[in-house]
Amino acid sequence: MAKESTTIDVGEPSTVTKSSSHVVGDAKKKGFVAAAAGGGAKRGLAIFDFLLRLAAIAVTIGAASVMYTAEETLPFFTQFLQFQAGYDDLPAFQYFVVAVAIVASYLVLSLPFSIVAIVRPLAVAPRLILLICDTLVLTLNTSAAGAAASIDYLAHNGNQSTNWLPICQQFGDFCQNVSTAIVAGSIAIVFFIVLIIISAVALKRH
Repeated sequence: MAKESTTIDVGEPSTVTKSSSHVVGDAKKKGFVAAAAGGGAKRGLAIFDFLLRLAAIAVTIGAASVMYTAEETLPFFTQFLQFQAGYDDLPAFQYFVVAVAIVASYLVLSLPFSIVAIVRPLAVAPRLILLICDTLVLTLNTSAAGAAASIDYLAHNGNQSTNWLPICQQFGDFCQNVSTAIVAGSIAIVFFIVLIIISAVALKRH
């Protein structure tokens, strides 16, 4: 009696499995490439952020220093009076010096966070901290520049309704230094606006 032989056909490996593995591999590669590209863009923004903070430090220190040294004494005086003008004669100018000095100190303290954003461009925490703190300090800088600018305007033009006379015709150097400090403080405001935009863009691209 002849034995029946059974044969088992082994099919070829499924092409579907091969193609799916290729798709997964390609997706991972594309993900890595996209992450690397995003990290490079964020690192570029972080480097620009760091350089802008250095420039803002120089501007704010210069603004506070120029306002602090703004002082002029007229060459003529009487037996009882000496005509002199200084930043400490007006509270708005004193506030400007203190506020802008605080802004400069904050910018120095923010540099380590900016460096972390360069080293770890995909990290959210340091960028979010900078965004919040920059916004708060921007309000301080804006209020200081606005208060000083209003007094500087009165010093140049006076106010006829209240009989406040302009003093810049007599204290020209003093008013020039004050105006220079206010312009520098206003430039710092522009820097902060750009810094906030950089942080917002970096967080949005995350």
